[in-house]
Amino acid sequence: MAMAMNDVCSLRGIFNRFKPHILMAFTQLGYTFMYFITDASFNHGMNPYVHITYRQLVAGVVMFPFAYFLERKMRPRITVALFLEIFVLSLLGGSLTLSMYFASLTYTSPTFLASMVNTIACLTFIIAVVLRMEDVDLQNPRGVAKVLGTLVSLGGVMIMTFYKGPIIRNLWHPLIHIQHKATGLHEDWLKGSILTVSSCISWAIWYIMQAFTLKRYPAQLSLTTWMNIVGAAQSGVFTVLIQHKAGAWTVGLNIDLWCIIYTGIVCSALIIYIQLWCTEEKGPVFVTMFNPLSAILVAVLAYFVFGQKLYMGSIVGGAIVIVGLYLLLWGKEDDQKLQNKPLLESDSVHESSKQPNLQTNASSAVIANHVFQHHP
Repeated sequence: MAMAMNDVCSLRGIFNRFKPHILMAFTQLGYTFMYFITDASFNHGMNPYVHITYRQLVAGVVMFPFAYFLERKMRPRITVALFLEIFVLSLLGGSLTLSMYFASLTYTSPTFLASMVNTIACLTFIIAVVLRMEDVDLQNPRGVAKVLGTLVSLGGVMIMTFYKGPIIRNLWHPLIHIQHKATGLHEDWLKGSILTVSSCISWAIWYIMQAFTLKRYPAQLSLTTWMNIVGAAQSGVFTVLIQHKAGAWTVGLNIDLWCIIYTGIVCSALIIYIQLWCTEEKGPVFVTMFNPLSAILVAVLAYFVFGQKLYMGSIVGGAIVIVGLYLLLWGKEDDQKLQNKPLLESDSVHESSKQPNLQTNASSAVIANHVFQHHP
């Protein structure tokens, strides 16, 4: 019985230690399905901007009751300055960035987008170092591992993006068929690449900004709700200005509806909340370094399930990305310990400072008792 309890405690300790890692791996799995379901929806005729508006609206409605009741006592008051900050966050991480991102999907492919998103980790790391949010000690092996891991991951992404190599033969017929529109794909590849890069830069700034906002508004559920509601309003206004067909807002019981529900609940609600929690626990660089997993999962799923072509460059690049990710994770392993060390030291100082106070209070009690006994 005691051994079973020890095993449970050890498993719980391991889970608590790697909880952010497990959650971030889950988010990349959620994003992987998003690439294919949105690609299918857009090929079905769904307007990307209408999709973004509905998606964020669904996320805001779903998250509102949880935010209202669970964070009622800990939610800070919204000021004008804080609302403007949330407005910018919604723009960078929602309406503007998603508009550029999904617009580029109509000109490129899910695999290309999943590969380019991996540059967010490198961009976030550079911005974090410039802003001194990330410590890099090149005389420490772990500091070198951070830089080397970032560069190796970026190199793997570049290989996956620009090097194809021989085609890997499909082992069986695809389980699911997704028909892609071929018109305009190659003519607008440059336009799609510019939109993708712009969205990656915007996302990197968004991740950094989250860390600052969470210090003033440490309520992840409420912040997720605010960002989605404000983002839906921003996207709705933008869509009305550029989309004058009322029929574009009509959604039937088809892939468009299921895409909105999935991306709204999973991607814009649950995943954003998880990322905010992990950002507060581990920092923005930790959150973005898991993005390469999505590119690998997309390539695997595209090959085994959807029957799309898999090139040797994707396999080689994916392996290099995994090596870079491992180096970066190893380099950041001591960051949490260094952050906790001052807290432990301050706690020990605080505890030791209590001892003289206790002795003083005890001495005072003895003196007072002596005085009261001799002076009625």
